[in-house]
Amino acid sequence: MNGIEAIAAILKAEGVEWLACYPSNPLIEAAAQVGIRPINFRHERGAVMAADGYSRTSGRRRFGVVAVQSQAGAENAMGGLAQAYADNIPILVLPGGVRLDQLAVRPNFSAARNYQGLVKHVEAIYRPDQVAAVMRRAFHALRNGPPGPVVVEMLEDVCSQEVPEAAMDYRPPQVMRQVPATVDIDEAVKKLLQAEKPVIWAGGGVLLAGASAALRELAERTGTPVFCTMPGKSAFDERHPLSLGAGSRATTLPAHRWLQESDLIFAVGSSLTRGPYCQPILPGKVIIHNTVNPDDINKDESVDVGLIGDARLTLEAMVESVKRQNNSDRAARGRHTAAAIAACRKQWLEEWMPLLTSDEEPLNTYRIIHAIDTALDRENSIVTHDAGAPRDSIVPFYTATVPNSYIGWGKTTHLGFGLPLMIGAKLAHPDKFCLNLMGDGAFGMSGLDLETAVRAPAPITTVLLNNGGMATYAPGSFPTARKQFRVSHMVGDYAKIADGLGAVGLTVTRTAEMVPALQRAQKLNADGQTVLIDVHSNLEARRSRWDR
Repeated sequence: MNGIEAIAAILKAEGVEWLACYPSNPLIEAAAQVGIRPINFRHERGAVMAADGYSRTSGRRRFGVVAVQSQAGAENAMGGLAQAYADNIPILVLPGGVRLDQLAVRPNFSAARNYQGLVKHVEAIYRPDQVAAVMRRAFHALRNGPPGPVVVEMLEDVCSQEVPEAAMDYRPPQVMRQVPATVDIDEAVKKLLQAEKPVIWAGGGVLLAGASAALRELAERTGTPVFCTMPGKSAFDERHPLSLGAGSRATTLPAHRWLQESDLIFAVGSSLTRGPYCQPILPGKVIIHNTVNPDDINKDESVDVGLIGDARLTLEAMVESVKRQNNSDRAARGRHTAAAIAACRKQWLEEWMPLLTSDEEPLNTYRIIHAIDTALDRENSIVTHDAGAPRDSIVPFYTATVPNSYIGWGKTTHLGFGLPLMIGAKLAHPDKFCLNLMGDGAFGMSGLDLETAVRAPAPITTVLLNNGGMATYAPGSFPTARKQFRVSHMVGDYAKIADGLGAVGLTVTRTAEMVPALQRAQKLNADGQTVLIDVHSNLEARRSRWDR
């Protein structure tokens, strides 16, 4: 077999079931011939983002795989790679490459050279006898160490050559998990138990490690409240009495108050990266930091105890250490903390309930979010936001319950990510109701992939905020450009567009129509039909945040 066929055989051996692609790559046919289903998207970026959604909800057990064309295709994929790299998501991208003798010729694009800084690991296949070794290193990188996108560039003439039979010794690499030293675990637990007002900061690594049960046990045994980062949202059941909720820069009042007043933060499965879409950590706090990436320790925060290792193994070890140490007062302390959180949450919701239940028309954004929160079977649904206003509006208010029932994303914020992300999530979990909330600006970036969802089929629901503008920047941004030149003003009959793409378009103009539309969407998805709900909404600029 040639190099392309060998790669397809390795993907089959690795259990890959489908391949995101666009528009042409020799691997598409080779994969189809071994029973891997290719799904063509409307743009390379969408293909990468769907693979991302598949990986995000699969806990490093299954990986989204992408094949794109050389040159322009590899260039177009960079946005999706940047999003996966920022959020630490393991995906495999296989771009075509130019001929070996053309690599150094300008302006030919080399993924191996130009993807540096955008991915965890990238290499090209320069000889046909390298195929198995390169793919072994790729899957090892996907399964082990810091998660992130992995790229294998398939040079055109090299991968069309026959692979020597002796070079096809491929065995899937094993998962190797690390646990911190016992002395460090005991020191971390000692500090956690001695703290006056500790907080557990749960990141996306908790979800990738399947560590939610261990997180809950540690929180309950120590009486410690839990805040989830945006990528970590759904790692801890937000109905739990010790849940502070989740946040981007916008968050709940309990999360804000405990993060402000805490004397110790135990970050688990988190990079603790500072950024415009993350809650800040105030100086002067004791910080215990668990991560699989040693480079995250002391990167942005000064760390008192570093715990390098798998989040689940680390939490389980901490639970055992708690059992060995004196923590007799923690149960009572946990009850007191839970009561204080409930009182704070009640105060916060009383302030926001007029918006969450508003009857104004066009519909208020928060009324739409409240309808989503109440109309869905949350344990059997997967919900995500898009960039900008949808993100900061929904993250504090949607109730995440079981792991991966909400997908939080956005250390870099690519508009339109939510729609192909949901296609990937649906392919990973066909029994779940999958919904993304996006704005009309985001729809322009990926709306044609509604047709991909129809064709796949991966029946999802998109709730589109049709407010004629970009609410993130309203109302004070560039007033002259808005008034004189109508910049950022956009209109459209998006339900009609959905119909034209083979989906079902529903239009909501009245408050009373919102919940019935969601109920109908769930039935239509169950029948295999993709849905877009075009909601005529307002430009709501208020956010649950305290830094402005």
